[in-house]
Amino acid sequence: MKIQVLAAGFAVLALGACTTTDPYTGQSKLSNTAGGALIGGGGGAIAGALIGGATGGDARVGALIGAGVGALAGGAIGNYMDQQEAELRAQLQGTGVSVTRVGDNIILNMPSNITFDVDQSAVRPEFRSTLTSVALVLQKFNKTVVDVYGHTDSTGSEAHNLELSRARALAVSNVISANGVDPRRFYIDGRGESQPIASNATESGRAQNRRVEIQITPLRG
Repeated sequence: MKIQVLAAGFAVLALGACTTTDPYTGQSKLSNTAGGALIGGGGGAIAGALIGGATGGDARVGALIGAGVGALAGGAIGNYMDQQEAELRAQLQGTGVSVTRVGDNIILNMPSNITFDVDQSAVRPEFRSTLTSVALVLQKFNKTVVDVYGHTDSTGSEAHNLELSRARALAVSNVISANGVDPRRFYIDGRGESQPIASNATESGRAQNRRVEIQITPLRG
């Protein structure tokens, strides 16, 4: 079952890409298609609720538009996301967080070795400033929704890994929300070991699989 955790405020109210080189980090990234035409960290800015999927009738869209956040349309989408991507790359340079552009979406990949201690869900104190930088950009570009996914390697039981991935995603979301980002924008999901991006047969592969991903999607009317 997929778990969706909506923000506390919302719970109360409702209860063709080529590879290019990043000039900032030297990392390869997908170029923009033409046209466009987080529990252990304290605070608890986001409360949990079991709801449906993130796609199809996303309750966040109606809530945000109803609250006066303007939606994007047409060519404005690509330009808006271009600007947001550039600011994220500048803010996250040298932090270990990768920024990838896929169409109109932006994906931030946060390896667990820089975000959490082993088998823990509390965000490391030294990583909080990085999440604060992410929050600053998300505040400025508020016409987006934010999906946060926790992932683990296959070490340990499947149940434990799922719980840990959910707790880590929630902890990251809590820190960002506590730094002024509207919690109604968030969707939090723990994926456990179910979506590896590398082989779990090697330590380097397992390290890649232990991560939190943030997907930033334009708010379309």
